[in-house]
Amino acid sequence: MNMDILEIIKQDYQRFPADPTYSIYANDVYFQDPMTSFRGIDRYRQMIGFMSNWFKQIQLDLHDIRRDGDTIKTRWTLNWTTPLPWKPRISIPGSSELQLNSEELIASHIDYWDISRFEVLKQHFPGKNN
Repeated sequence: MNMDILEIIKQDYQRFPADPTYSIYANDVYFQDPMTSFRGIDRYRQMIGFMSNWFKQIQLDLHDIRRDGDTIKTRWTLNWTTPLPWKPRISIPGSSELQLNSEELIASHIDYWDISRFEVLKQHFPGKNN
């Protein structure tokens, strides 16, 4: 791989969810976020495909990316419009921890949200948020 993995990840975030660089992931990559966990690049492709088909105007803003040995940490905000009649705009601030294997492929991708699943759900409904 000629390009630095951090540069590839930066570019993937900029165009997310379009055209991810699946070649930087191990075939048996482990993925986890507050909603799901699974293993395997095919399941990862399915998840990205679901997001692309279901959510609208997806934007993933990268705020920070750092590598320390075999660990890459990112800070980001994910936004999208949910296809409900009132088209709520959802925003999730969070971070990711990526573990690289000996082949410099991402073997583990764990996402952490800075807000609760309930707080995400509440964003779908206008009006009183207290």
